[in-house]
Amino acid sequence: MWHEHSVQTRKQTDFIEITHLAAEAVRQSGLQEGVCFVYVPHTTAGVTINEDADPDVIADFGRALAEMVPRIPFRHAEGNSPAHILASLVGSSVAVPVEGGRLLLGTWQGIYLCEFDGPRRRRVLIGCLGTKA
Repeated sequence: MWHEHSVQTRKQTDFIEITHLAAEAVRQSGLQEGVCFVYVPHTTAGVTINEDADPDVIADFGRALAEMVPRIPFRHAEGNSPAHILASLVGSSVAVPVEGGRLLLGTWQGIYLCEFDGPRRRRVLIGCLGTKA
């Protein structure tokens, strides 16, 4: 079963921490041991795991990505080719192990929705697979 969430982004490039959505999906599903999948069905948004303790880290991540894919003239008429490229570089899904009914994220890790063509309303799909209570 997939849990679907709607997340509103605020800026053209935005990083929204969504770990709580995955943790709640694990809790609601009753999953004890397995994997939690987080997926965004978009071509100009992605999802990643990164540090969630210091906001400077995710800000630096965004700046580095922007430098990797500069806003140069592209052939795509909509003008959002950099967003498509960044979404492909980041990826559209993550898989997080679950043990004892809890996400096995590292001490500083969080799950982020990565917006590259906002602001927009984005869908986040979360599925849990494994042994339930």
